[in-house]
Amino acid sequence: MKPKMNIFFLALFCTLASCNKLLEVKPETFTSGSNYYKTENQIRTAVNGAYSVLQNLNTSGNYWIFTEVRSDNTTYQYNPNNRCCITREQVDEFLNTSTDRYTEAIWTILFNGIQQCNVILGRIEGVTFTDDAKKNQYIGEAKFLRGLLYFNLVRLFGGVPLRVEEVKGPGDAFTEERASVEAVYAQIIQDAMDAAEKLPASYPGEAIGRATKGAALTLLGDVYLTRKDYPNAIKFLQEVTGLGYQLVLEYADVFSPANKNNSESVFEVQYNAGIQGENSNFFFNFGPFTAGLDLTGFQGQLGGLNIPTPDIINAYESGDKRKDASIGYYANPNNNNAFESFPGGSIPFIKKFYHPPFPNNGWTDENWPVYRYAHVLLMLAEAMNEDNKTGGAHALLNMVRHRAGLSPLTGLSKEAFREAVYHEERVEMAFENQRWFDLLRTGRAIDVMLAHGSEEKVRLNRVGAESYNVQEYMLVFPIPASEVRLNGYNQNPNY
Repeated sequence: MKPKMNIFFLALFCTLASCNKLLEVKPETFTSGSNYYKTENQIRTAVNGAYSVLQNLNTSGNYWIFTEVRSDNTTYQYNPNNRCCITREQVDEFLNTSTDRYTEAIWTILFNGIQQCNVILGRIEGVTFTDDAKKNQYIGEAKFLRGLLYFNLVRLFGGVPLRVEEVKGPGDAFTEERASVEAVYAQIIQDAMDAAEKLPASYPGEAIGRATKGAALTLLGDVYLTRKDYPNAIKFLQEVTGLGYQLVLEYADVFSPANKNNSESVFEVQYNAGIQGENSNFFFNFGPFTAGLDLTGFQGQLGGLNIPTPDIINAYESGDKRKDASIGYYANPNNNNAFESFPGGSIPFIKKFYHPPFPNNGWTDENWPVYRYAHVLLMLAEAMNEDNKTGGAHALLNMVRHRAGLSPLTGLSKEAFREAVYHEERVEMAFENQRWFDLLRTGRAIDVMLAHGSEEKVRLNRVGAESYNVQEYMLVFPIPASEVRLNGYNQNPNY
């Protein structure tokens, strides 16, 4: 077959990264081409710029649509007067298609990040460093980011193009092959292994927030857990427990903008409301569209695009402190029962990312947690239980429950412990882009989402019979139609 021009990869070649001031980036100095990547400082700037892709995921990329709204954790607030977001709603109800622009946007953002990492890794050997440890750190950061981006891609789409070299021009932008899932995972593991060897355990001062050895080891543990290689998951997650992380005393404090990069933070995406282009905007997308003035102080509608479901609200045990820290309610009689099944016009919202007052420009200062120590403990507990080490897993689970104000669990069988740890993972990491992947990893996605869909059809008159008809092929998203058309990729079945 004659190669076809891949517009996406051409865009990668032409796109310049935005840069993260929190990581000491000067955007005006970031360029590309043969006249760049000549000095240690230029490599540092490029590495810093690569982190910006993670920023874009949860702001312009709306990544939470694919990880939380897709699951039983959140849904959307139906807005009969503004139907701009139908394609996002279709992701919730398993009605999305290959022409969905949000799916295409996520594909592009993730591959943009991979291209940036490949540029760094391809150019760094030509640069003289005064400190080899610093060179290794930058290599480790780029490999961690590339591995993390591919981990997201393979879980969303299955096999994807596997590019580990820079696209330098149009001639490099032709590819007709999607790598196998196994090949993608092998590359992720190799990148994370290399990163873990090269990255420091921590950073001083202004460098805090960069990828660390603990972040790379956690990625490895997550990957091996996903692959059901429990001995290796245990091995790498146990290494993380020896790096000095500690749970923050109060769950709500984990997410406070005043407490960024705390003792529990293994890796979080950095945002700064004080710098244009570096701010987050989560609550302006998440909050009830009827609550703009009351909850933010600004006129105009909020998004209403990531609203907690009754399912997650009812999932918390009595006395669980995490519920109040994670979910709030906008109660206003003028809502006219705007969220359908919540009486009195009381609309739930994600409180975890709501920390007013907001600056005059409406930007928010929330970081986004990718990996927390509580998550590490629960993944380790899950892996140990599956590896028939249930007795030792209880202590890990109970560390997380203790902070939540819950009594310890003891003497559970392997099967009972499995259900207990699944429950803890859900409520502990609610709304942090983990739920859909947890359902996939544990093989529960179809059963859970069929049950959730049945409940939604009873609760919501607007949900039709065709919604939530969850089938095996829907466990991955369609390859964007533009990529299939222009590059000749095989589409995922039935899309």
